[in-house]
Amino acid sequence: MVAAEMVMTQQETLIEREQEAIERITRARAILGDEVVILGHHYQRDEVVQFADYQGDSYQLSKEGAQVSAKYIVFAGVHFMAESAAVLGRPDQVVILPNLNAGCSMADMANLEQVLTAWDELEQVLGADPVNRIMPITYMNSAANLKGFVGARGGTVCTSSNARGALEWAFAQREKVFFFPDQHLGRNTGKQMGIPLEHMVLWNPFKPFGGLTDEQILNAKIILWQGHCSVHQQFRPEHVDLWRKHHPDINIIVHPECALEVVDKADYIGSTARIIDVIAAAPAGSKWAVGTEVHLVNRIKNQFPDKFIQLLSPFSCLCSTMYRISPLDLANVLENLVEGRVINQITVPADVAANARLALDRMLAIPK
Repeated sequence: MVAAEMVMTQQETLIEREQEAIERITRARAILGDEVVILGHHYQRDEVVQFADYQGDSYQLSKEGAQVSAKYIVFAGVHFMAESAAVLGRPDQVVILPNLNAGCSMADMANLEQVLTAWDELEQVLGADPVNRIMPITYMNSAANLKGFVGARGGTVCTSSNARGALEWAFAQREKVFFFPDQHLGRNTGKQMGIPLEHMVLWNPFKPFGGLTDEQILNAKIILWQGHCSVHQQFRPEHVDLWRKHHPDINIIVHPECALEVVDKADYIGSTARIIDVIAAAPAGSKWAVGTEVHLVNRIKNQFPDKFIQLLSPFSCLCSTMYRISPLDLANVLENLVEGRVINQITVPADVAANARLALDRMLAIPK
């Protein structure tokens, strides 16, 4: 058998297995009934998200996860999202991640040891009573122990939906903000608030004192962690220019995890929820180039066929870690629940969970 035929046969086999998995999911859900709820992130593939009881971005799913009554929460997302659901859920609830390899490259760019080192170095520079001078804010895309770190120091979590509200909340209490792990969300939000770029400095965790001088730290309003989203990093200013050249009436809408150079050229900036809302409210026949994950863009395109909707980049910008959750994974965890077995449970140590809960509760109290 030639190589091309082998590849085709493997693809056909996978499609057949995933189709069987969809039937298995349907049967298992019917047996489990109200005992299980499935949360599905916007970036999930359609074959999985079709089974979600709640679909949304990390902010929406954090709220939904905290309110559901089901015993089992199956989170079709990534690891940090499932951790947050475990923190916000009741003690008797069980949170399950269908595939434990579904992580987040951005979340991996900041770990607790690095952040503790950075905090110690900031305290050395800021001198007496530094806690009352600087507020830590961690993006939702971070591990539970970083949320716990922030919660223990009076800080909050934020999402792309409420980042501005979080920064305003922080500046009402303290002089500076230490924002991690996504530099782009912090920088774009700070600029929208009128903070000069020279007052937003970049902390490199692999250099002593972040590679910054004492003067830079003392003069900064926002200290940004050197992290980014591997998906949104792929959108470039030249992509915007190309669309405008061929479609002068195009609307450019991008996620705030994109680089500043892209955001500055866009017509609209917003979270995944805002992107959906803006395009939904647009008139028929309007044209849109969208700078966010390709599964969401394709879903919006199918939802609004009366509008011209395309991915901003000429390349498929896929969240590969989110894509690791397949119908086979979902069928596997649900069928194990039917048999009385819990696999792939996500738990958070009690001491970490208590402080992370403080930070997440502050986030949920901040207006979008």
